[in-house]
Amino acid sequence: MTPWAARWRFPLSLRIWLAVVCTIFVLTFIFGWVLREQRERDREQTPPRQVVLRTEDGEVLGEAAVRPVRVPGQGFEFQVPTKDGKTVVVQFSARQRAPGETAQRRAGSRGSAFGGPWDPWWMLGVIAIAVAIGSYPIVRRITKRLDTLRSGVERWGEGDLAVRLDVSGNDEIAFLAQRFNHSAERIETLLKTHKSLLANASHELRSPLARIRMGLELMTPEPSASTRNEITRNIAELDQLIDEILLASRLDASEPDVGTVEPVDLTGLAAEECARSGAELQTPDGAAPVVVPGVSRLLRRALRNLLENARRYSDGPVTLQLGREGAYAVIRVADRGPGVPAAERERIFEPFYRLSGASEREGGVGLGLALVRSITHRHGGTVHCEENPGGGARFVLRLPS
Repeated sequence: MTPWAARWRFPLSLRIWLAVVCTIFVLTFIFGWVLREQRERDREQTPPRQVVLRTEDGEVLGEAAVRPVRVPGQGFEFQVPTKDGKTVVVQFSARQRAPGETAQRRAGSRGSAFGGPWDPWWMLGVIAIAVAIGSYPIVRRITKRLDTLRSGVERWGEGDLAVRLDVSGNDEIAFLAQRFNHSAERIETLLKTHKSLLANASHELRSPLARIRMGLELMTPEPSASTRNEITRNIAELDQLIDEILLASRLDASEPDVGTVEPVDLTGLAAEECARSGAELQTPDGAAPVVVPGVSRLLRRALRNLLENARRYSDGPVTLQLGREGAYAVIRVADRGPGVPAAERERIFEPFYRLSGASEREGGVGLGLALVRSITHRHGGTVHCEENPGGGARFVLRLPS
């Protein structure tokens, strides 16, 4: 949805109420127009009156069979032509109504002037306003439960899997809330089972890994250095895979206990990780340290994964540029490797996805970049891959500061 559409999005209750109000007013005007046309037809069908003008001596000055013409606010007129070719206007002022006269008599008097306090137009307007005011509480009561349902679904979608909706009534909304609660409970149970399975699997996998390490240390006769290095590398890779699977599952489940959010000095964090991996840190001269709110352990893991990925594929130096752009801290990790094809720059962030031929390279379990994206989204930021000027790939990570 565009920002303009989001700004002008009305609640369902208001839209229903506006539909009711518009319908009432349209019907009111249609009825009023029909009523006016009917009165005009009635007036036109009124038989003409014979009007005679004469003096006291009985001389007839003029006579004609004419219909009365209503003049708003003044009464009625009869236009009578005289013998000398002129037209005489005979006017009857509006009759003064008695204070106690009913609206029915006023409206029922043929030829009465429009505009009285109980004119049909005023009556229709009052009825329309009354219905509009009275219908709002009814519409609001109907849609209030929909608002509650929407709020609950939004909270559940944000990661609060314990949300359950209040089920009241026997209509379609109650049925929908009941089915949502049932689905949410099943999904929460599946996620808990998945989490328990991963925890148990990690424990079961790490125990034999520890025994393999111990057996390797006690192995006699002494194995060759290449054999020992190969076994050690495989053990480290399995240990890293277990650790990253557990962290990825916790991030995907939006668990709240992944760490404490606090101000994190990205400049110091980047300097430590660059020194560890042998990368070059580039920051603006004289710039203040870049500090962002976040979980230090997770941000360190994201930087380490980006640097290790760049070091693994780079044929030259790896650089990390750190700076600010507006309200965001921006990290750019660039390498001089073969680069990433444009069609696969999104897919490399998928778990266990590897570029063609990458599985034979040393190290890496296929979860590093997926963890980077999960950690970045957890902190409200974005990450993407682009072409590095001069060759290679460059990963750009933005975090709100």
